[in-house]
Order: sequence, then C-alpha cells, then structure tokens
Amino acid sequence: MLDKFKKAKQDVIDSLRKDFMEGHVPAVYREERPSFVDAIRAKGPGAVIAEFKPASPSKGILRENINPLDFADDYAKNGAAAISVLTEDKYFSGHPDFLFMMKNSGVPLLRKDFIFDPLQVAMTASSPASAVLLIARMCDDVNHLKQLIDIARMPGLAPVVEIFDQADLDMARAAGADIIQVNNRDLDTLETSLDQGRKFIKQKQDGELWICASGVSERAQVVEMGELGFDAVLIGTCLMQAENPGEKLAELTGAK
Repeated sequence: MLDKFKKAKQDVIDSLRKDFMEGHVPAVYREERPSFVDAIRAKGPGAVIAEFKPASPSKGILRENINPLDFADDYAKNGAAAISVLTEDKYFSGHPDFLFMMKNSGVPLLRKDFIFDPLQVAMTASSPASAVLLIARMCDDVNHLKQLIDIARMPGLAPVVEIFDQADLDMARAAGADIIQVNNRDLDTLETSLDQGRKFIKQKQDGELWICASGVSERAQVVEMGELGFDAVLIGTCLMQAENPGEKLAELTGAK
C-alpha cells in the first residue's frame, strides 16, 4: 500500500527537483506558526486532532462539495487541539492550498501526506503548517528519516513520525523522533484495531508526545486512549461522514 502511495508522489517530487535545479527554492513561511506540541499538551491527555480529508483509499469519497473554511471554523469552535489536513490529491482528494485556506482558524495544522523527500519538507515549511507527518517505513533507513526530521525542525515544524510496528518505533527513536503517532490500521487488510495503540503505548518514554490514529469514533474511546497515556487521538473518517461534523467533534472532545 505505501509503495503505491510512494509511486503516486513521484511526479510531484520530480517537479520540485526541477524547480530546485532552476533556482526556485520555496520561501519559508514568515508568519507565526501556533505550537503543535503546546496545543496538544494544553488539552491532553486525549486531546483531539480533527482531520479534514475529502476522500480515503478504503472508503472513496467521504463527503461531496465541501469547503475547508467551514470545517476549520467548526473544528476550532468545538474543541480541536489541532487540525490534520490531507494534502495528497490522488487518493485523498487533498491539496496543499487547504493549509492556507484553513490557517485563520488559529488552530495548529498538521500536514498529512506521503512525504519522504527533503524538498517535500521544504515545501511544507513554505506553508502555514505547524507540523508535518513523516511515515517511518517510507524512509530508506534511519539516516534518511533523521534527515527529514532535522530539516523539519529548522523552520519550526514539529515532525510527527508515524509507526505501524516495532521496527518502525525503533527506527523513529534512533532518528531522534519525540512525537510518535501509532497507526491502528493494518496496511494489508486496511482494517483497524485499537489493540495496536493499547499495545504500543506501554513503551512511551518520558518527554515523548504520543498520538493514536485511526479507529476512534466514540467519546469513550477518546477517554480510554487518554487514560492509557496518549496525549492525543487523531480522528478523521467519522467526522467527515457525520451529519454535523461540529456537533460530532464536540461530543468527542467532551465539549458537548
């Protein structure tokens, strides 16, 4: 699955490299980035990162004719600690412009895409994103992941490193990651189980911030993950499919 996603990004990376060779380097975003870590710690444990994704590979189109601005306002008003913004176009119908459209919410934005090239990180730094998702197993080795983490930190981006198994976690720590996102989805079957999060959170170390992603759709699950030690849970599909996303988020955050 990740190999398929990686191949889908090659045209974007080729274009970025061509621009770079011609001297077109993206300028770093100069306005203030709200702190991703501070926002989560202020509402954690069990803070909610609300996700904006028009589609997904497993479920197809999640919602038709949606406005990122409306979702940004609803998420900010109903207790989201941060907003995860899908910018991948082929499988998630996302776009990098969503980051600019949603920045006025005042809530930190996490750019979620398949990012494994330094120029993709540089492009993220030219946006209002406060954090960037890096998937450990999309990197060739520890040094590759460490390079991406270091590049992200230079302009003030928080590198969120996603893991699926023990090897991923070991690699993330060896690369210097201190924000760990456990994905509860099985990449082969695309099924989710919170048992993945329940198992890995036992390895959380002092100073680390942990996020539980995929499979959470009820307030009781948010509470459980927080009690187990997760600083935040990332929730997307159930919000995108809810009749009223703002009300659903208020229920999940306990604001309702």
